[in-house]
Amino acid sequence: MRHYSLALAIFAGSVAALPATALELIELDDIIISAGQEPREAGRTGATVTTVTTRAVQATGELQLTEFLARLPGIGILARGGLGGQTGFTLRGVSQNYVKVLVDGIDVSDPSGPQVAFDMGRLSSLGFGRAELLRGSQSAVHGGQAVAGVLSFESPVLLVPGTRSVLAVEAGSYGTVATSFEHARRSATGSLGLTVSGLQTEGFSAAAAGSEADGFRSARVSLKGETTLESGVTLGFAAFAEAAKGEWDPQYYADPTRSFSVTLGDGESFDETSRQNSAGIRAYALFEAGSVEHSLSFSHYAMERSLFGTETYLDYDAFWMVSGSTLRIMDLDYSGRRSTLAWKAATDIGQGRLVFGADLTHESYAQAGDTGYGPVDLGAASQVAGVFAEYAQRFGAGLDVVASLRHDEHSRFGGQNTARLAASWQLAGDVTLRGAVGTGFRAPSGYELFGPYGYAGLEPEKSLSFDLGLEKRLGGDAFLRATLFRIDTDNLIDFSDMGTPYDYLDDRYAQVPGRTRRQGVEIEAVVPLGARIDATASYTFTDATTPPLSIGNTWSAGFGRHQLALALEARLGAGLRLNLAARHVADRPALPDYTVVSAALHYDLAPGTEAYLRIENLLDADYQTVNGYGTSGRAVYVGLRKSF
Repeated sequence: MRHYSLALAIFAGSVAALPATALELIELDDIIISAGQEPREAGRTGATVTTVTTRAVQATGELQLTEFLARLPGIGILARGGLGGQTGFTLRGVSQNYVKVLVDGIDVSDPSGPQVAFDMGRLSSLGFGRAELLRGSQSAVHGGQAVAGVLSFESPVLLVPGTRSVLAVEAGSYGTVATSFEHARRSATGSLGLTVSGLQTEGFSAAAAGSEADGFRSARVSLKGETTLESGVTLGFAAFAEAAKGEWDPQYYADPTRSFSVTLGDGESFDETSRQNSAGIRAYALFEAGSVEHSLSFSHYAMERSLFGTETYLDYDAFWMVSGSTLRIMDLDYSGRRSTLAWKAATDIGQGRLVFGADLTHESYAQAGDTGYGPVDLGAASQVAGVFAEYAQRFGAGLDVVASLRHDEHSRFGGQNTARLAASWQLAGDVTLRGAVGTGFRAPSGYELFGPYGYAGLEPEKSLSFDLGLEKRLGGDAFLRATLFRIDTDNLIDFSDMGTPYDYLDDRYAQVPGRTRRQGVEIEAVVPLGARIDATASYTFTDATTPPLSIGNTWSAGFGRHQLALALEARLGAGLRLNLAARHVADRPALPDYTVVSAALHYDLAPGTEAYLRIENLLDADYQTVNGYGTSGRAVYVGLRKSF
């Protein structure tokens, strides 16, 4: 099992599974898991992939992992408040609705949301494992929703026999306290890992104009293991469960121009709360039959959410003049389920490698409660059966080509075909030219079809993406990389006013006729500045083109045309290290430019024991990532990690 044994060694993890210190257990940065049906060397995938290493995250000391992810090429973070606040993201100017997020091989995109997407608000570095950001349409490999890319998290594993435990504690501004404990062991025939983590913070006001702090707390447990039987069959599993509760501030239309913003309003006198309970499990078996390697897996993900709060709406008379206001109480319960059964087989054919298989996914969505306009009780379910094949071959000494095909049969929308062709050409020992073209599709979510503002006549969106990149290795981990990209989307689903200008009940989801385009360039660099200083930089330029008769602007509102991130890590000697990071976002459609700087100082108290001091928003910048929502001012945190 030459391919699958490698996959198991680094296989998957939980977004809140292991503290950063434990991540020293694995450093396999040259192997990419998510870029195809099998793990491949980074220089042979043809895809545009950025790996997030354990060392890089430890250097920043970030508690809120989104602050680190925002420094990656193409990523933009859209946070509605602090930790626990609803947090979306863009990838190359495309919203999180088009990015598949995997945790331990489990699709954790939330089926209970208005769009099937991952909420990054609860993502902390307490449970961070190695991550891969795969950009470009990947539906031929990962199925629908992977239109703009894939964000995949894996837990570290103990590669050699032994036992290891790690305790991590952090405290600081806004009454924040975070703890985690991890225990892992490995024998000659298997491994087992357990992690427990908790986080609580009093927070700050989610509303930029507010004064009432919006707190958050969460607890998470994860367990994973694998064993190899005498027959050679490998059995494994990974599971997690998380419970979270947070406070939030309401939105409402603030004036007759329909500017969507957060205000103090009546919401500041109430305790708007949200609760989320989520759990996931994946079990797998790996075995050989003749010359064919097989993988069988089953995964299940469940999300239960509830929202309670108030929303204040301005009332208008027949002449669209403000005639008063209405306070509505919102009390809603959401649930989402996803189950996937998959089979995959791989074998060598000629000079290449063929992988083929099939999967079946069932997804459901339900909503009940009162929206403030009246009670709702609805649900929807869909099923997707897919078959796929991928062939990879190396031609000569330096050209790798990977071709992927997939057919999905959607219970509501029929057959969907997707394809991807990726190539990587080593022009010289340290220079690689790569390119990829892929198609994708996204089916409407249950909420978009049948929710209070849904439209049952929606059709799947279709996309086509292109990547062309050049990479120069500089020795060790250093490199320079530039990538041109473009993604076109037809029949985009957007939210629009379908009736009178101020009648909120007439609003609904609708299809945007024509083609929406995102294109631009990404530049990445990791270079040493002397023997003790390393520098990391990334720049993304994104240009947006929407149809002339576009019905809305939600597709364009969340990203900056220019995104620049810089980081320096200095090893000062005697176990002392300093990390500085800066991020600048410019030319946003609805908000001004901003620059945010952070710093972290680490000191090794003893072997296996590290203390650190971190200052977020060092210059105390006043900025917003979503219009009307606040962000943290200058904040100070201290932490301690102990391995034993």
